[in-house]
Amino acid sequence: MLSYDVVEWGKPLQQAERETPKPKGTEVLLKLKYCGVCHSDVHIREGYFDLGGGKRLLMSDRGISLPATLGHEPYGTIVATGAEAPDVPMGAERLVYPWTGCGICLRCCQGLDNFCAAPRCVGLQRPGGYADHLLVPHPRYLIDTAGVDPAWSATLSCSGLAAYSAVSKLNPIAFDEWVVVIGAGGLGLSAIAMLRVLGHDRIVAIDVDSGKLEAAAQAGAAATVNGGGGDVGERIKRIAGGSICGAVDLVGTADTASLALGALRKGGKLILVGLFGGEISLSLVATIQRALTIQGSHLGSIEELKQVVALAREGKLQRIPIEQRPLSEVDRTLDELKAGAIPGRVVIAT
Repeated sequence: MLSYDVVEWGKPLQQAERETPKPKGTEVLLKLKYCGVCHSDVHIREGYFDLGGGKRLLMSDRGISLPATLGHEPYGTIVATGAEAPDVPMGAERLVYPWTGCGICLRCCQGLDNFCAAPRCVGLQRPGGYADHLLVPHPRYLIDTAGVDPAWSATLSCSGLAAYSAVSKLNPIAFDEWVVVIGAGGLGLSAIAMLRVLGHDRIVAIDVDSGKLEAAAQAGAAATVNGGGGDVGERIKRIAGGSICGAVDLVGTADTASLALGALRKGGKLILVGLFGGEISLSLVATIQRALTIQGSHLGSIEELKQVVALAREGKLQRIPIEQRPLSEVDRTLDELKAGAIPGRVVIAT
């Protein structure tokens, strides 16, 4: 099988060829057709997340060893199974739920693998989808997306799922309230689409790229603000007629989180999703007196992914712009994501 691997942290991916794995036990082997390229793989390729204050979370401390095959948005065809894999339709195409856990703890048994304390995620601790074949640990992680464009399906397991889970945490929101989406790349466009499908149309999109803001407006944002100028918070308040009830930060820097917190009204919610990193100082008294909620949102559950797929299948969810590229261009794609040069999403076709 062919793959593109991290062989040294911070260096370009390297092409590798090895024997195609044979599934054992409950494992299922897919011949991959697509894999979405996610911005978090930019950080993973670098080998760390920035925790702020000079601290780093090393990928090696997360159980990722080299060489590592990244790619956590895979979609492919079932070509082989282990002897203990139940009810697997050979030749069927499936989307992979990649946020797999240990499989035996309480959280995993509840279908909340994304909260497992010993994660074994596809494209992180397990080999991922920047390859032409993939082993999936159990058929329960395979999602039928029949009726949904396969290339779009690949993006639903991360950007679609992460956006859906994040905006759901804002509820309940009155439909006349304003919500801010910070970051109008592929994940931001997904968040706008999710807010729209949940009935919210008073959305302000923030980005420093005018092209991405134009895409956000086309996706349904009622207003856009270029975050590269001054008085961004005041411009948001002028649009909303005052402070806002909620914000989803899909960038995740000290500046963007501080911007969102400053724009919130009493009782407002900030949902943190982006992983650019850093830290902020927080007044405990002001947070209490303003009754603010600050919540991290990390990925989503298997059931939430099924809900996202259902929305797409029913035609309720707007498709985000997707560009297809060959597997050989995955490293270039990560470079462009790092530079902020990709509108929408890129899907690798194997």
